[in-house]
Amino acid sequence: MLAGLVLYGTSIPGSAPKEEDFNILLISIDTIRPDRLGCYSTQHLKTPQIDALAAKGVVFERAFAHNSVTLPSHANILLGITPPSHGVHDNSKFRVKDEFLTLAEYLKDKGYSTGAFIGAFPLDSRYGLNQGFDVYDESYPSKFGAMLSFPERNAGQVIQAARDWLDKQNSKWFLFVHLWDPHAPYVPPQPFSDTFKEDLYSGEVAYVDSELGNLFGDLENKGLLKNTLVVLTGDHGESLGEHGELTHGYFAYSSTLWVPLIIAGPGISPGRTGENVCHIDIFPTVCDVLAAEKPPSLQGLSLVPLVKGKKLEKRAIYFESLDPFYNMGCAPLRGIIEDKKKFFDSPLPEFYDLEKDFNEEWNLVQKVSLERYQKRLKGLLEELSSARQGESAQKVDREAQEKLRSLGYVASLAPELKEKYGPEDDLKTFLPLHEKLNRAIMANDQGQRDESIQLLKEVIGKKKDFAAAYLILRHVYKALGQLDQALAVLEEGFKNNPENYDIISAYGMLLIEKEDLDKGIEMLQAGLALIDFDPDIFNYLGLGYWKKGDNEKALEYYHKALELDDNLALAHSNLGALHYSVFLRTKKRADLAQSMDSFKKAIECDPKLAIAYKGLGFCYRVAGRADAAISVWEKSLELNPGDTYIILRIGLAHLDMGNKIQALEYFEKYLALYGNSISPEERQQVEDYIRKCKQIQP
Repeated sequence: MLAGLVLYGTSIPGSAPKEEDFNILLISIDTIRPDRLGCYSTQHLKTPQIDALAAKGVVFERAFAHNSVTLPSHANILLGITPPSHGVHDNSKFRVKDEFLTLAEYLKDKGYSTGAFIGAFPLDSRYGLNQGFDVYDESYPSKFGAMLSFPERNAGQVIQAARDWLDKQNSKWFLFVHLWDPHAPYVPPQPFSDTFKEDLYSGEVAYVDSELGNLFGDLENKGLLKNTLVVLTGDHGESLGEHGELTHGYFAYSSTLWVPLIIAGPGISPGRTGENVCHIDIFPTVCDVLAAEKPPSLQGLSLVPLVKGKKLEKRAIYFESLDPFYNMGCAPLRGIIEDKKKFFDSPLPEFYDLEKDFNEEWNLVQKVSLERYQKRLKGLLEELSSARQGESAQKVDREAQEKLRSLGYVASLAPELKEKYGPEDDLKTFLPLHEKLNRAIMANDQGQRDESIQLLKEVIGKKKDFAAAYLILRHVYKALGQLDQALAVLEEGFKNNPENYDIISAYGMLLIEKEDLDKGIEMLQAGLALIDFDPDIFNYLGLGYWKKGDNEKALEYYHKALELDDNLALAHSNLGALHYSVFLRTKKRADLAQSMDSFKKAIECDPKLAIAYKGLGFCYRVAGRADAAISVWEKSLELNPGDTYIILRIGLAHLDMGNKIQALEYFEKYLALYGNSISPEERQQVEDYIRKCKQIQP
């Protein structure tokens, strides 16, 4: 039952705080199932911090996402429009174009300070959701090599950064906090890993809830909570095996589209509602709470009338799952939720009565006429698409198309749509292969690399256009140091998926690593013609040209990478290496200073990037600061214990400083680890160093 609710600015003239006194806090918990929050269900755990928020506000019992992957869902939330309009349908291949109005831009125009604190790479600034934020803090580790798991930081780190930002605010603010932790793999910290050892997913949720207590406590202690509108939601859910799906991003059942939505703040009375609502309703609701004019682009409905006890106008809620279409060669999946009914448009269509069967166990497709729902979906798609302002996937211009054709590439970001899809293209048909892929990922995570490789080969053997399988198999081989096998996998993947950007870019990058520079540069240029907002492409093009000795071209591409993402640690490190190589030729201190600055910036962006410490150590060494060189080299060695060269360099630096005992330790360690694999000449040299260390001082 819905309790009576009142919002300032809409119901109590003269008693509300002035509009400029409102703060707005938007919290997105990634991969969160509502049934893991105590305010929705107490079956699995209690979440006291979120439950306390819910007790003060409105709980929407039937809130739905439009997508079951991270980037599109957040685009829906922050733009207030659906994928057919903004064009972002999947992670990584799409970017929110500048012409779209974000909630941050809207509020910034009204005098708000705006800050976003991001938990993981799928919301990286390269994808365009940073528009309108004064601060877009994405200080997770280096983005390089993230195939099987995304670079991320935990809720405690994200929330602490947000709290630090709040300490500096002296006017109204909009704060967006993105917490990634419930996303697989489920590795909650202690004591949650012990408390929930049989249900680690719930352990991640409990950890997030505890950390939110620090944020809510800060706001309460500073007297800010009373003037802060808090919106808490999730981008999508998690299947946890329901319908045969282990995680999310494949199907579009309630297990992944049903999300929590809680709104609390000044003047809002506690209540609950079972009316269907969705992500695109958040933006217009904020507008109404502020008694501000809504942008005409918005496609959602304000929830203010609903929480005041009124009904929302009848409508259909659009949803889609297109990741399998873009990455696995499956048929597109789209559908609508309307009047407690849910229709899936796919080669094997589905229809459910959500009021009686919310978990979608009984497909009623044989008992209803689908024509009405097919027409309704078609009309809705036309309506939503008509508002499109720009395509968010990179357009391939005519010059780029000709270039790609001349190289033998297909100029397309997506598989070509078939005239007709059959049951063989349906997601349900390919579920066994998809779950075999997930088992391969889990096997790799558990160190069972041989099993992972075998499973991935079986997937590829069954479906040659399953691009994700090639990319993950490449990653497993790289982790084993088997670069030739990784390259062979990408060669096969490119042969069978010549239009897939992820394969093109991964293939080009590995070719650069393998010193096949001309072919690698050619491949990366082909990728660049498809997507021009990926800083990794520019970074690797810079690396390729630097290895070819073309410093001018390398600088151009490194700087372009950093224009797109100034937090790209590897690009800063590569720039440091370039300036160091120039210094070795010119002996100019300015070149050495530039090199040092670049390596330091790389470390600032990613304190775990071993190669940056290594490079900085060489700068210190040639600058005559052996003690500083040893310090950063030791850090590099801590992060990359297998770096034989650094073990030797630390020993030599100690020897030059007269620290014979310390030098002896590193030389002996070097021989113990690698003495049997080095040449006789190198072994003799190291033994000479050891003798010097053992010489008695006169």
